[in-house]
Amino acid sequence: MAEYKKVKVEAGKSGWGGPLEIQPTDERKYIVCITGGGIHPVAQKIADLTGAEAFDGFKSSPEGSFKAMACAVIDCGGTARIGVYPMKGVPTIDIHDTTPAGPLAQFIKEENFVSGVSEDQVTEA
Repeated sequence: MAEYKKVKVEAGKSGWGGPLEIQPTDERKYIVCITGGGIHPVAQKIADLTGAEAFDGFKSSPEGSFKAMACAVIDCGGTARIGVYPMKGVPTIDIHDTTPAGPLAQFIKEENFVSGVSEDQVTEA
């Protein structure tokens, strides 16, 4: 069994939600990045600080899919991805300054979503 550390992720200056505490486990060991350009620096920092594995969610899904995700790092301006991961119970970190929007807005809560996040908003808990 791996030993994972916890991080705190806060909203950026114009962001919304959170703060979130991300604590990977052996069952939820992936920091899944769905930003379309490899591993975003925010996802990599969370992985580095926690000991979890950064995973490019645009290339494939991790084994176990949603249940294997410690969190999802997205770059959604407010349509689909912004609500899919909160709806599936995955803490969601948006690098854009967004608020609950889109057809799945009812699933986006301060307890499961934070936006406007840069590397500066990710700290050891």
